[in-house]
Amino acid sequence: MSKYTIRGGNKIEGRLAIRGAKNSILPIIAATILNESVSTIHNVPDISDVYVMIKILESIGCKVKYEDGTLVVDSSNISSMEIDEHYVRKMRSSIIVMGAMIGRLDYTKISHPGGCAIGSRPIDLHLKALKELGVRIEEDDGFIKCYKDKLVGSTINFEFPSVGATENTMLAAVKAKGTTKIYNAAREPEIEDLQDFLNSMGAKVRGAGTNYIEIEGVETLHEVEHTVIPDRIAIGTYMVASAMTGGYLEVDRVIIPHMEPISDKLRAAGCSIEYKENGLVMTPPKIIQAIDLVRTSPHPGFPTDMQAQLMSLMALSNGTSVFHETIFENRFMHCAELTRLGANIKYITENICMIKGVANLHNAKVKSPDLRGGAALILAALTINGETEVSNIYHVERGYENIEQTLRSLGADILKVENLEKIKGC
Repeated sequence: MSKYTIRGGNKIEGRLAIRGAKNSILPIIAATILNESVSTIHNVPDISDVYVMIKILESIGCKVKYEDGTLVVDSSNISSMEIDEHYVRKMRSSIIVMGAMIGRLDYTKISHPGGCAIGSRPIDLHLKALKELGVRIEEDDGFIKCYKDKLVGSTINFEFPSVGATENTMLAAVKAKGTTKIYNAAREPEIEDLQDFLNSMGAKVRGAGTNYIEIEGVETLHEVEHTVIPDRIAIGTYMVASAMTGGYLEVDRVIIPHMEPISDKLRAAGCSIEYKENGLVMTPPKIIQAIDLVRTSPHPGFPTDMQAQLMSLMALSNGTSVFHETIFENRFMHCAELTRLGANIKYITENICMIKGVANLHNAKVKSPDLRGGAALILAALTINGETEVSNIYHVERGYENIEQTLRSLGADILKVENLEKIKGC
């Protein structure tokens, strides 16, 4: 596998410009299936997950062009009702294609998805919601077959505010007959962005950003142009990098309510954060303050996608912090690798751990266990004198656009080393 080699000790500082949100662009790409027309999307991040979604669209007959951050999709002609298993198993977010496909077609077949192994993340809520909209579902040998005789609006109550299930329901309900009401919907900013995209193509969706979403079905949709919101998780990751290394960071574009759950924790750690015009300025802490309790929860709580990165920051704090992960059961896989770098982490239960800050971390060879855990290891390595190797970086490349180039532009000494055997075999 390719790897990053990092020589730490430099401040991560300067001006940062981030493209669109990974967690926003993926459902939006799926939504392009619905309008049977051309969708033009700007501010699209250059990440591997985007390319997987492009391959999925191309495999069913869509014409796709991606250049300089702009994605153009023509979904006029769908030639396949089945999603290629090879692509679906690469990325869990591919499951959201299901809602769009059954919204457009009378039948679709998709495999159970893959992606980061951060928990079981069952899709029961997705399937239950589609059934309530009138979809007949058969599961067989790892595949999901969806049959649509008639798609009808319904009242859906989620047991848990699942982001993916909310998105799949929205995508399917856009063309359903009547009105769909979603209670206990996910409130994440990316849900709002999906609503804006759908409404720009003629859908009638309202309430995204709250726990109640209402969708009035429409018969036809039309051509659309849209700009994706900034990636709050990527921005938060680089903010932590600057905080850990004592750097001063300016971010060109943010949406304040999206950033506040992250900024609130960084202020508690001693950072100074000021919003200016459309961006923000962050001054690092003189001493990294321990945060007593970090508990992940659905938006507007502290995001699970920032838990690992904040743990890297707390590894260098002046006290003890407790992390309680409430979203995914396997999201502490980075702890073992951080410990190899010298972090002092102890498990209390399988989803609660305690981390006591140390003066310095030390270099080692570590492996990225998943997307955000890999980012956390890179952040830790930025503080370490000597060379640290982070392998399995394909996880990181799923969600961060050219992370090594961005960090180098901010002062890091980081190099991506390609897998020579892979290159020779191409």
